[in-house]
Amino acid sequence: MGKMFYGSTKDAIWIEDRALAHLKVVIATKLRRNESFTLSWRHPDDAGRSTIWVHPAIPLRFVFDEPEPPALSTEWITAMANSANSSGGISLVPESVDPEQDEAESDSAQH
Repeated sequence: MGKMFYGSTKDAIWIEDRALAHLKVVIATKLRRNESFTLSWRHPDDAGRSTIWVHPAIPLRFVFDEPEPPALSTEWITAMANSANSSGGISLVPESVDPEQDEAESDSAQH
């Protein structure tokens, strides 16, 4: 389980490593363009939801449990990026593509 630290708080936002890796790509792209946006996610066990305002001037750190980065799904990144460009901001949407299938496609493209 990965962690995202936002601002000066010591409290982590816990996100599964694979989801966090994809989210990091979308967030980094938006911040590189100096864009501010909201990020929303549901709490585990349907215990509510949270939204934060992400701004380029506010410190952000990603911490992953896995030492190696996962293969990335372009479909999942696109889905998150599309939500990022909406008025609702980025929603941590579930992956709709089988990660092993996406990894197999990535491996076959490299050979």
